[in-house]
Amino acid sequence: MRPKPKAEDPKQIGTGKLANRIAVITGGDSGIGRAVAIAFAKEGARVAIIHREHAADAAETRRQVEEEEQECLVIRGDAGDATFCRRAVDRIVRALGGLDVVVNNAAEQHPQDDITKITPRQLERTFRTNIFSYFHLTRAALPHLARGSCIINTTSVTAYRGSAHLVDYASTKGAIVAFTRSLALMLAEDGIRVNGVAPGPIWTPLITSSFKPKQVQTFGSDVPLGRPGQPEEVAPCFVFLASDDSSYMTGQVLHPNGGEIVNA
Repeated sequence: MRPKPKAEDPKQIGTGKLANRIAVITGGDSGIGRAVAIAFAKEGARVAIIHREHAADAAETRRQVEEEEQECLVIRGDAGDATFCRRAVDRIVRALGGLDVVVNNAAEQHPQDDITKITPRQLERTFRTNIFSYFHLTRAALPHLARGSCIINTTSVTAYRGSAHLVDYASTKGAIVAFTRSLALMLAEDGIRVNGVAPGPIWTPLITSSFKPKQVQTFGSDVPLGRPGQPEEVAPCFVFLASDDSSYMTGQVLHPNGGEIVNA
């Protein structure tokens, strides 16, 4: 990508907010997932990332996490598969010693300007990656989570305002909001917090791989701040929600979206 997405904020100085915590991040090989992995490492967390493709990108995430002197376990597979999620969590617990933070972040999108062009195969694949994986990983992780643990789900501004060209994608993101709120109610008595982050136009590989060149050129120009955000500008939301700074928040969604008002 030109320019390359900014995954690390050099001004961020870790203060140990996530010291001794163990986190898993799906879609951690690039974009927001990579930025979250690095930010967590800066705050003292050991990290496991799950990715489906792009081994070189995953290796780069690991390199940047290890630069922060933290472990980074890389697991390749499909988080939309329940069996894989169980095996991945078991591997994380054995390798890193436990699990405290689950970041459900993996996503894919396939723009279509006509609903009749959204094939059953595309619909199922989008839902499997974007929401089924959240269920599967959460179910696998829950037996290992304790009071004080947290789950953070990546949704999207499209969940709130819709998208004419991303009907199936936006539908999954709306489902994630409902999943977040419902799971927060379910787990409140157990002391496990569940929150979400709804990014707006963020400059990630997902954009250049799915939009047409003209759309890429103007991407993010329609928000009040007039530009796309960088992954490093979204990662602090995840740090906040993973840390004790947000100890009185559950069932909530943060909106790093360049100033768009979504009345949520």
